[in-house]
Amino acid sequence: MKPFNPMNLLSKTILFASLCLGNSIFLSSANADDIIKMDRIIAIVDKNAITEQELEDKVRTVSGQLEKQGKELPSENVLRKQILERLIVDSLQLQLASDRGIKINDSQLDKTIGRIAEQNNMGSEEFIAALANDGIAFNQFREDMRDEITIARLKELEVSKRVNVSDGEVDNYLTTQENSKDGQQEEYEISHILIRTPEESSPEDLEVARIKVEEVMTLLNNGESFEQASANLSDAPNALEGGSMGWRNGSQIPSAFLELLQDMEVGEVSKPIRSPNGFHIIKITDKRSADSTLIVDQTKTRHILIKLNEVVSEQEAKQKMDSLKERLDNGVKFEDLARQYSEDGSANSGGDLGWVNPGDTVPQFEQVMNELALGEISEPTRTPFGWHIIQVLERRKQDMTEQAARIKARNEIRARKAEEAYEDWLHELRDRAFVELRLEDEF
Repeated sequence: MKPFNPMNLLSKTILFASLCLGNSIFLSSANADDIIKMDRIIAIVDKNAITEQELEDKVRTVSGQLEKQGKELPSENVLRKQILERLIVDSLQLQLASDRGIKINDSQLDKTIGRIAEQNNMGSEEFIAALANDGIAFNQFREDMRDEITIARLKELEVSKRVNVSDGEVDNYLTTQENSKDGQQEEYEISHILIRTPEESSPEDLEVARIKVEEVMTLLNNGESFEQASANLSDAPNALEGGSMGWRNGSQIPSAFLELLQDMEVGEVSKPIRSPNGFHIIKITDKRSADSTLIVDQTKTRHILIKLNEVVSEQEAKQKMDSLKERLDNGVKFEDLARQYSEDGSANSGGDLGWVNPGDTVPQFEQVMNELALGEISEPTRTPFGWHIIQVLERRKQDMTEQAARIKARNEIRARKAEEAYEDWLHELRDRAFVELRLEDEF
C-alpha cells in the first residue's frame, strides 16, 4: 500500500474544483442533455455578491404575493429589474447594519414571528403549514424576517439622527387642527410614482426624467392603471406594491403635496410635482375626516444604563451589561443594581423612568420596551446613549387630552420627516456604493 500523501489529495481537489468552474457539470449517469448549471453572480454590491438564484427566488416570491393580492404584474424584464434594485439596496443596508453591530438574535426573531402568527389567528405549526401552502419555506421566511427587522433597526438608528421636531412645529400643527371644521382633519389614502433625479442633476438628467414623466402621464391618460404604471416606471421602493403609501394625515404629507391634495377628488391623479428627489405623481385613493382625540398607551418602566466614552469601550460596556443581566437572572434586585451601576439620572430612584408615552424615548429603546411582557427583563439593548437593560412594570391607556394631542402631533410630524429623511439617506447610500451589474444586457 502506498503511504498517504496529502499533496495528492490536494491536487485532486484542485483538479475537481477546476472542472466544476465551467458553466456546467455533466453527470456520468445522466443523458447528455442533463446539465446542472452553476449559480452565477449577477451583481457585485460593495463587499457582497447577488446571485442569479437569489434573484429568481425573489422574483418567484414577489410574483406569487402580487398575484395573490390580485395585482397586475409588470413585464418580466421590468419585474426582474425592480427586484434586483431592491436586492441591491437591501444588501447595502444589511452590510451597513453589520458594520454598525446590529444583530437580531433568535429570541427576538421568534417573538416577532410568534406575533405575526397570532395576528393571523394561528398557532406556530398552523402558521408554518400556511407558509408551505404558499410555497414559502419556513427557514427562508425566518431569515427574510431577520433581514427585515435588521433593516428596520438600521433605519431607526440612521434616520433618528436626522429628524428633529420643534415645539414651534407642534404648535403650528395644533393651530391648523383647531381651525379645521369641528376639530376634525382630513386624512388621505394615497399612492405615488417617483421619477428620481440625481442629487446634483445636470440639464441632461432633468431632460431624461421629464421624458419619463411624460411617458407615465401619457400611459395614465390612456387608461393604464396607476398600479401598473408604478410597477413599470416608478423609482420608489414600493413601486411593485403600486406605490401605495396608505392613509396619511395632513401633517404627514409635505406641504407642496398637501396643497394639491386638498383640491383633488378621490380617484384623481395629480400633475407632476418637482422635489429635490425628482418628480412625483400622486393619486388619491380615498379620503376621510379623523377625530383628533387620542388615547395613549403608557408604559411604566425602569432601566440600567452604561454609557460609552473615551474610557469605556463598546466591548467593555457590553461585557459589563452581560454581567449585570446574569446577576438579575440570578435574583439580584433590579433597583439595587440600578442604584449602584446605572449612569442615568434615574439611578437614585432604582432606574425608574415613571410613565413613558410613545415617542418619549429613542426608537431602539421604545421597540424593545414594547416587546417586553410585564416584569420581563430585556437583553442588553444598544441605543445612541449606550447599553440599557429594561424592565416593564405596568401598562395603561390614558386619556391625556391636550398632552395627548401634542404627542400625536409630534409623532405624525416626525413620521413625515423620517420618511423623507430615509428616502434621502437611501439615495445617498446607493449613490456612494460600488455596484457592478452583470445582467445589463438582459433587461
